Amino acid sequence: MNDTMTPPSTTSFVQAPGGRLALRRWGTTGKPVMVLVHGYPDNSSKWEAVAQHLRQDFDVVAYDVRGAGESFKPQAVADYKLARLTEDFTAIINAVSPDQPVHLVAHDWGSVQSWEFVTEPALAGRIASYTSCSGPSLDHVGFWIRDRLRHPSLSGLGQLGLQSLKSWYIYFFQLPWLPEALWRRVLGRHWPGLMRWVEGTHIEPRASQAEDGALGINLYRANVFACTMRPRERFAHAPVLLLVALKDRFISPALTADLARWVPKLTRRELQAGHWVTLQQPQVFAQAVRE
Repeated sequence: MNDTMTPPSTTSFVQAPGGRLALRRWGTTGKPVMVLVHGYPDNSSKWEAVAQHLRQDFDVVAYDVRGAGESFKPQAVADYKLARLTEDFTAIINAVSPDQPVHLVAHDWGSVQSWEFVTEPALAGRIASYTSCSGPSLDHVGFWIRDRLRHPSLSGLGQLGLQSLKSWYIYFFQLPWLPEALWRRVLGRHWPGLMRWVEGTHIEPRASQAEDGALGINLYRANVFACTMRPRERFAHAPVLLLVALKDRFISPALTADLARWVPKLTRRELQAGHWVTLQQPQVFAQAVRE
């Protein structure tokens, strides 16, 4: 689809308990509402190509998560806990679809936080379906790790070792000040080139890239080890479509092997794609979501 021949998104703002969230909207009012949640170090602009393929069938909305894009930017690590992110999502769906459940689609860290939404009892009935790609529930990961340590096997320990290597950046993000400095002084301006070199993916430079990357580190600091070391039993209250990117550099397919334990209505679909499938193959991604 030629994006230059289709209308761009419109931008508005929604007031959440913590601050103001920027919202993009595509499609036709009156259609089923689909909410797209972006990952790290992105903002809602990463959904543009995917949204263009979905707008004929859905009222498509995407928001800048706190700390990214045009949304409010808290500085404290605690302000990025999953409970605060859930407040933001609740404010969004109450604004765009107060009377009907929404279809939720998420990628990377958007998917990580969206697992919190789809397993939150207070949101039961507010999510019609959930499509997850390249971002697991941290609680489910905690049990996945625990099970492989308590019942060790060669394959299980191999899975743990491989995922630990893929997650190297998470450990780096726990260091004070250095990751932020790297984003603000180097990565912010070189991110499009790095993505093109490492992933073969084209992204447009954006003014907020350095801050999106620097502040988004708090998502990892606030949640990863707190959740995986003390996991909660969290069960999905909506049907889940799991899109597994088989060439993902950061998430092993094995990480989702136990997911049926937590998701009563689970559909799993494999994609011959890398981590940034939403940018590299937006039509393929949109078609998988639509089906």
